Amino acid sequence: MTVRAQALGEAGRPAASPLRIVTLLFLRAGVLPFFLVAALVIFSIAAPHFCTVQNLTDVARQSVYLVLVSLGQMLVLITGGFDLSVGTAIALTSVVSATVMVAAHGVFPHAEGLVIALGLLGGLCAALVIGVANGIGVSVFGVSPFIMTLGVQSVGAGIALFLTGGVPIGNLPDAFGDILGFGRIAGIPVPVLVALVAMIVMWVVMNRMRMGAQIYAVGGNVKAAHLSGIHTGRTLFIAYLACAVLASIAGMLLTARVNSGETDLGSSIALQSIAACVIAGVSLRGGIGRVESVVLGAFFITLVQNGMDVMQVGSYMQMVLLGSLLIVAVIVDQLRYRMLLGRS
Repeated sequence: MTVRAQALGEAGRPAASPLRIVTLLFLRAGVLPFFLVAALVIFSIAAPHFCTVQNLTDVARQSVYLVLVSLGQMLVLITGGFDLSVGTAIALTSVVSATVMVAAHGVFPHAEGLVIALGLLGGLCAALVIGVANGIGVSVFGVSPFIMTLGVQSVGAGIALFLTGGVPIGNLPDAFGDILGFGRIAGIPVPVLVALVAMIVMWVVMNRMRMGAQIYAVGGNVKAAHLSGIHTGRTLFIAYLACAVLASIAGMLLTARVNSGETDLGSSIALQSIAACVIAGVSLRGGIGRVESVVLGAFFITLVQNGMDVMQVGSYMQMVLLGSLLIVAVIVDQLRYRMLLGRS
């Protein structure tokens, strides 16, 4: 067999070079695989105990909240927008649910389950108001997602501070934290199970249901989607509503974790969720994004934060590095988009 024949694949094509493989991986998955490998190498060298099973398990557990918010952020990014109010949805969920639980406990002191259920319902309704406001503003009135979600973020944060006076709300039922914060089912933490259910549901919606196809279509070309019979306004509304619901679920779990209603929960999660999505290959122009990649992107952001903690990097410098990661990811996203256009 000649050297040329050995270089040919079964279909008679030249074997892919390493550069071509890397390029195809970059076009398909974005910059995330390269960032992830680099982070594992750097942090493992800097801290030998970083890459242990125990530490990586802790990272996976800590990433649950960001995974939930990032899945919602992915929906609105795929439609061509983004949501800056996810942090406010978390804070308002925390404050309202805690307030309702404290008030309900005074009325039903011996019905802990009912008190918790009412609190969770109250928190969810508060987040739904945020989602409805964003959805109506963007889909009905055509307000820019940046302006709409930024305005809602400011209004929601003000309401949360007004309700609490900036003071955490404590004295929540013990079962609330014991179950949703630290509970386990079959040895698996409850927050992890909640995130797994959300991942599965989101994957089914985006890959097997008409709604997922409509979200991709609206993000790809909203005019073409409208001409093809898709109700673009309703699709946008559902995307922002679902984003608020997922943020609310994360807010409930975080509230149970800290066992108090706090206004500063999720203060930086909007930036983190957008970074997780962009690094995971979700295009800021819309129409591109995969559930499994976003989950890995959220894990990566948490991994980087954990690595910086292990290396004792200050919180201010962590903000600098996270912002730098987002800038680099956006620049790379621009390059990837141009390469995809060149191949089409």
